[in-house]
Amino acid sequence: MGSDPAALLESDLALLDRLAARVTELHLEVPAILTLETAKPLTLLASQALIFLEPIAQSLFRIPDYRRLAALVERREALEQLVRMIEDKAGRRGGHPSDRRGTARSGPADGSA
Repeated sequence: MGSDPAALLESDLALLDRLAARVTELHLEVPAILTLETAKPLTLLASQALIFLEPIAQSLFRIPDYRRLAALVERREALEQLVRMIEDKAGRRGGHPSDRRGTARSGPADGSA
């Protein structure tokens, strides 16, 4: 990669790709993107919370890349990359996450034409 210290490593991109794949597999694109977008100003706090909760998370879940993920959460460019990956995977699966709103009804709710 380039000499930019802020650039994400290939291993970091692979971790984010696995996370994005899991989010889209569970059809949680919209809540994940909403959470990531609203939490951007709190990235340092979120990262520290993940580190604080690591013993509990490690006892409940087997996450080999937990510390790397906690470090990535601290970086806004990593969160932006994760959002792009989730949107790309959702788009390939069958439409952008925001395209699924309101598709069940066609027409006014009050019955007037």
